[in-house]
Amino acid sequence: MDFTRYSRQMLFSPIKEKGQQNLADSSVLVVGAGALGTVICNHLVRAGVGKIRLIDRDYVELSNLQRQMLFDEDDVSQALPKAVAAKRKLEKMNRDVTVEAIVGNVTKENMESHIQGMDVVMDGTDNFATRFLLNDACVKHSIPFSYGGVVSSRGMTALFIPDETPCLRCLIKEGGESGQTCDTIGVIAPAVDLVSSLQCTEVMKYLTGNKQHLRNTLKTIDIWYNHQYDMKFPELDPACPACGTHEFPSLTKSAKELETILCGRDTVQIHQQEAMNLDEWEDRLSSVSDTTRTPFLLKAVFQNELKLVIFPDGRVLVQGTEDATVARIMYDRYIGS
Repeated sequence: MDFTRYSRQMLFSPIKEKGQQNLADSSVLVVGAGALGTVICNHLVRAGVGKIRLIDRDYVELSNLQRQMLFDEDDVSQALPKAVAAKRKLEKMNRDVTVEAIVGNVTKENMESHIQGMDVVMDGTDNFATRFLLNDACVKHSIPFSYGGVVSSRGMTALFIPDETPCLRCLIKEGGESGQTCDTIGVIAPAVDLVSSLQCTEVMKYLTGNKQHLRNTLKTIDIWYNHQYDMKFPELDPACPACGTHEFPSLTKSAKELETILCGRDTVQIHQQEAMNLDEWEDRLSSVSDTTRTPFLLKAVFQNELKLVIFPDGRVLVQGTEDATVARIMYDRYIGS
């Protein structure tokens, strides 16, 4: 293989020709072709990672262009699936890289097949339900997992390596997330670029055999308010349901936590949380939707005419569709995990 295009990268002493060959021989799964995922794929393809498997369930919209760097207005006008649009751009950057685009939803039923043959899994998602699913699959199959998340002007990232570091569940307990999303409190593109670049840097260290330079922290950064913090990894938690007890809860979720299509009602029910405070959700959603509150439920109507009906017991009805994938996209955008 001709490595001429990587000449400047190979002049970097920790990489050189051996590291470049390692990259060419590597396969990376990127889940999510949105803000984080497009920057991640851009870096990996330009760096010469041999194979990228990219999964995304959504299509390109005008509001994506502010931060999702692989897309343009033509993609919006054609309503292209993000995975397809990204693949087209990436293949023009580097013909030596194999880009596999999968348009679909990542689920507990297909997750383990998606990670087969992958050296690293990278998080380009926008919700913790999917992140915990990725984490559990990676721990089970001993594949490193690069976590990244961004909202507003702040982000977090870490590289978790099974049997060597704690996992995502050790540091962030399921149900303990903020629930904030880019669609409720916004996001600025430089924060996305920074976090995804940090993700790629750690993955490149790992793939090129430079593990001694891994950061081994959960990094938190706010580039607007000038805050930065590195939390050193704790010891592995023997009670962790993933890397401790090997229960892998996201791979064995109960039926209550899955989407349920309510036949004849143009509605999908998602029951993922144990309880939801209607006061808090009214505050969060009132700026991005028309909300109506009763003592029993909160209804939020959005510009696309889809509705969320939230109940105190954690149930959410997505009204206006019987497509479970559309409902899940809507839920993750505005509810999160």
